[in-house]
Amino acid sequence: MKKELIELRVNGRGYELAIEPSALLLDVLRQDLELTGSKRGCDESSCGACTVLVDGVAMMSCTLLAASCQEHEITTVEGVSEHGSLAAIQKAYGDWGGAQCGFCTPGFIMTVKSLLAENPNASEADVRMALSSNLCRCTGYSQMYEAIRSAIAAEQRGMTTR
Repeated sequence: MKKELIELRVNGRGYELAIEPSALLLDVLRQDLELTGSKRGCDESSCGACTVLVDGVAMMSCTLLAASCQEHEITTVEGVSEHGSLAAIQKAYGDWGGAQCGFCTPGFIMTVKSLLAENPNASEADVRMALSSNLCRCTGYSQMYEAIRSAIAAEQRGMTTR
């Protein structure tokens, strides 16, 4: 299959890539750009492990064509840190043990980042609704919800990192 030249903007950097027209964003991120935080969990948008932000909106990269993401800003978990320090949600996941095995963590973090950008005062119901598209096989939801509550409180106090 003939490759096409595309331009992607990922984590604030521009990339020019030669890809097959059917290349999925997840594969381009992991294989071509070596950004391996997003994980392949299901290939059908049912687990959320591949979640990235496209123009700030949480999207599952396992079903997005990479070429369709041109002219959009893509953010992966590698681009979440703030000025070289952990973002509040990343720090809270570590503090509260929300990561469990860590496989699903990037997807959860990206979903929460999108939610909090849209609604900084998200309620417990808002959080649970947003995260309904993500699956943790370790069943570590209690720690994740504690981490998210902690991150929301930190953001509200203006303490994004320590």
